[in-house]
Amino acid sequence: MIIRIEPDSEVPIYAQLVNSIIEGIVNGRLRPEEPLPSVRRLASDIGIHMHTVNKAYKILEQGGFIQIHRRKGVVIQAARKNEDTGMYIDYLKVTLRPILTGAIYRDISVEQIHSAILEVYHDIVNSGGGE
Repeated sequence: MIIRIEPDSEVPIYAQLVNSIIEGIVNGRLRPEEPLPSVRRLASDIGIHMHTVNKAYKILEQGGFIQIHRRKGVVIQAARKNEDTGMYIDYLKVTLRPILTGAIYRDISVEQIHSAILEVYHDIVNSGGGE
């Protein structure tokens, strides 16, 4: 499993971890029922505090991306692509609002925003497979 953490990033480490795992699920590097390392092991492997990993795992569990079992440990959840789509779109709008506000403040055009979104989308979708 490839986890990219940038310690100097403005994005909190737990959020980077969440995003990295979700990208792994989306692009197929992480498959349903595949186990993830324990909180302690992952924290040790990437050199972060175990509370940071625990926070990320809780967010992923609440979002339906992983399951935490007492016996199996942490595993990737089976896909829930069509569940809660409307609620997720509402969440997406709320999450994008401050990002778009900053872009508008910087006079970034809707075309540039659209282009950036498409670039990130294609990067995520096309980054799976043989890495």
